[in-house]
Amino acid sequence: MIRLQEKYKKEIIPAMIEKFGYKNRMAVPKIEKVIVNTGFGKMIEGKGAGERKKIQEHISHNLSLMTGQKPVAVQARKSIAAFKLRQGMVVGLKTTLRGKMMYEFLEKITMLVFPRSRDFRGIPLTSISENGDLTIGFKEYTPFPEVKIEKEKGIFGLEITIKTNAKTREERIELLRQIGVPLKKEEN
Repeated sequence: MIRLQEKYKKEIIPAMIEKFGYKNRMAVPKIEKVIVNTGFGKMIEGKGAGERKKIQEHISHNLSLMTGQKPVAVQARKSIAAFKLRQGMVVGLKTTLRGKMMYEFLEKITMLVFPRSRDFRGIPLTSISENGDLTIGFKEYTPFPEVKIEKEKGIFGLEITIKTNAKTREERIELLRQIGVPLKKEEN
């Protein structure tokens, strides 16, 4: 089986050059980074410092298993009394993947996670933003093969953002399809 990084170099670049007529291999759009993040503000709402720390460590451990990289903590920027949120309190975790780790993670989500997702029928094209980002939300992280559902205390959702440097929407869609992201067909 050919790895995604090799496939990009050997198959996707020539296919993109043929379709869009680039003059140079360096002009072909590429995936710049993949950002995986999760928020757990509701899970820690009204909990003590010890419980918050346990929840954060549990989610951090699972996220590092899924991505292969330790996540960084995201803190609240301002206090909101209605949500019992204080400025500086950790409310989420984020991991930015680049290079080899990024390609391995993309391979995993396209070949394992999407097929294992319940009621998955493809990603709508509206998930692609104007600046070239594809954002995919998961209500639960159970489709990831590293997760042992029997041992889980609380299930959290996560968001995956795939950042490309493609200039046009058509280039973005073609690049993502070539990589193996299951995008839905355009509806006219």
